[in-house]
Amino acid sequence: MNFRPRQKEEPEINLIPFIDVLLVVLIFLMLSTTYSKFTELQLKLPVADADAQRDYPKEVLVTVTSEGAYAVNKVPLASRSVTDLAAALTEGAKAGKESVVIINADASARHQAVITVMEAARRSGLTQITFATQSSARAGAP
Repeated sequence: MNFRPRQKEEPEINLIPFIDVLLVVLIFLMLSTTYSKFTELQLKLPVADADAQRDYPKEVLVTVTSEGAYAVNKVPLASRSVTDLAAALTEGAKAGKESVVIINADASARHQAVITVMEAARRSGLTQITFATQSSARAGAP
């Protein structure tokens, strides 16, 4: 009879298969990922497939030209300041605070011009803002 205490074997974790699996997953992810360079993207904004534009009394149409000029409900504004634009939005909002501001911005309009419209709408208390786009079928036509 063997009464000597047995030495307990410590469990061993073999990391080699784990590393092999991780390398296979890494190679799979590298091969399946697509890379694109943002400097090579050719974008034409804004284009979207949407329903035809409706004319409701709760809508305030704000047009932004490529030069940064504004028109509220098809009435051109002489000034480009946020204060004058906010006053024109308040006057043009027939439904008051429930009015929806629809921004018709030219595709080449500066972002700052659109942000100015959004700031003027905020100052006027108009919180519902949307952007008008043209359908992709019309965008391809000259």
